[in-house]
Amino acid sequence: MTIRFVEEAQSEFLETLSGYEAARRGLGQRFKDELDRCVRRIADHSEYYHLRPGAYRRINLRVFPYYLPFVVREQTLWVLAVAHNRRKPLYWISRRTKVG
Repeated sequence: MTIRFVEEAQSEFLETLSGYEAARRGLGQRFKDELDRCVRRIADHSEYYHLRPGAYRRINLRVFPYYLPFVVREQTLWVLAVAHNRRKPLYWISRRTKVG
């Protein structure tokens, strides 16, 4: 399965990574490692995650207060956002229409 981030999700990832690294050296790498594990997990088992109203699925990061909403189109996993659990719910929902 191909893994792709919509442009905004990639920007959110880099911004969050940078913020954590600025807060404490090595914390950004821990964030990246956890996000990478979650992406691999959903690439291997995307159907395990509950289909939510709005036709997307999501996975919560375990250590950091973020989640990854995603959709699968054909053989491509699209990460729609790197979203904070407590900020602006569903601000990213219109991104579903940007993916193949």
